[in-house]
Amino acid sequence: MKTDHMLDTVGKFCPVPIIETANRMKELKKGETLTVLSDDEGIKSDMRNWCAMTGNDFLGESEHDGEIEVYIRKAAE
Repeated sequence: MKTDHMLDTVGKFCPVPIIETANRMKELKKGETLTVLSDDEGIKSDMRNWCAMTGNDFLGESEHDGEIEVYIRKAAE
């Protein structure tokens, strides 16, 4: 999936990918999308939960060679 922005959190483990995602989302405009790249299996459930708690949209995920990409969209507050 092509998104507007990319955040690489490979090598970082919970809760760092979520913290960095939250900080990066503050920089995005409403409706912009972000790919978060991670090798932490926990990001699959953590990102879904974070999106549900913050009102941002979880758009999906994919996995390639041990790296996980999750796709989110900044909600129109």
